[in-house]
Amino acid sequence: MKKSTSMMLGTVSAAAVVLAACGGAEADSKDQVIIYSNADDEAIEVMESTLDDKGYKGKYLIQSFGTSELGGKMMAEGKDIEADVVTMASYFIESAQTSKSMFVDISSELKPLDGGVSYALPILGNVGSIFINTDVLQQKGLSVPKTIKDLTDPAYKDLVSFPNIMDSSTGWLLVQAIIKEYGEQEGKKVLADLIKNAGPHIESSGSGPIKKVKTGEVAAGFGLRIQAIDAKNEGLPIDYIDPTEGNFTLTESVAVVDKEGDEALAKEITKVIATEARGGLLEQYPVALYEGEQVKTEHVPAHLKKWDTTLTVDLLEKHQAFFKKAQQ
Repeated sequence: MKKSTSMMLGTVSAAAVVLAACGGAEADSKDQVIIYSNADDEAIEVMESTLDDKGYKGKYLIQSFGTSELGGKMMAEGKDIEADVVTMASYFIESAQTSKSMFVDISSELKPLDGGVSYALPILGNVGSIFINTDVLQQKGLSVPKTIKDLTDPAYKDLVSFPNIMDSSTGWLLVQAIIKEYGEQEGKKVLADLIKNAGPHIESSGSGPIKKVKTGEVAAGFGLRIQAIDAKNEGLPIDYIDPTEGNFTLTESVAVVDKEGDEALAKEITKVIATEARGGLLEQYPVALYEGEQVKTEHVPAHLKKWDTTLTVDLLEKHQAFFKKAQQ
C-alpha cells in the first residue's frame, strides 16, 4: 500500500544509507540479500528488527518502492531484476510469475487460508473501510455515513478524502466495493459523484485520507481500517464504519527471485519474514492469513468481502480505466 513513486525516492536513498551504515556489507556482496519492497514504513521496521534479532544484520539491504514502480520493474525485468527477494502486493507477484516465471518455489509448512501458491508466502493483509472525524461531523451537521454512496451526498462537498487508484492500491479497495455493489453503470455514477465531492482531497498516498480526517480538514475518508482503529485508540475523535458495500482486502506476500540456484540465503531470510516477523506484522495489520491465527473482535470487519475472481494486474488496469471514465 505504498505511497506514490515520486514520494518514495527520498525514502529509498535514506533506507540505503541507514542500512549500509548499520550493516557494513557492500550491496553487491554475494553474502547480502537485496530486498525490494512496496510495504509501508511500519511493516519494513518490523521486518528489519526481526531480521536483525535473528542474526541477519548486515546480510540484507531493503529498498522501498511505490507499488506501481516496483510492479513495473517486475513486469519489465523479470528474473533479471536486481532484487533477490520481493515483498509486494500479492496480485503483482502472481501476475509477474504468470508472465515472467521469475520466482522459485518455497517449501513451507505454513498453511495460508486462501490455499496459497508454491512460490510466495503472504505476510500481511489490508482491509478497507470508511472513517470519520466525529467532531467535524457534529460541527457541520452531517449524518454518520453507513455506505460509500452516502459520501456522495452534496452535504459532503469538499469534506471527503480517498486514495487515487492510479497511485495507491488502497484506492483499489474502494473501487472494488463500488463495482461489486452497484455494477459498472450505476457504479460509474457513484464514483463520479464521490470524485466531485472529494475535490482536492483525492490522495496519492493510502495514508493521506486518515491524515486529513485526523486534522479535521475533511469529515470523512476511505482507507485502511486499522489506521482509524489506531487513531480512535489514541483518544482522537475518530471512528470507523464498515460500509455495507463491503470491506475488501488486499494481501502482500514475499517471494524469492530465481537466481539460477544461488537463493539459499534469500530463502532463509524469506522464511524469517513470513514466520518470525509475522507476529509483529499481524499486530500492525490485523488480518488473519494462516490457519490458527486470531485477531481481536474489533479488528474483524462487519462486511468482509472478496472479489469474485483472482486479483491480477490486468484487472487492476481495467478498474483504473473505470476510474478514469468516472473522472470525465
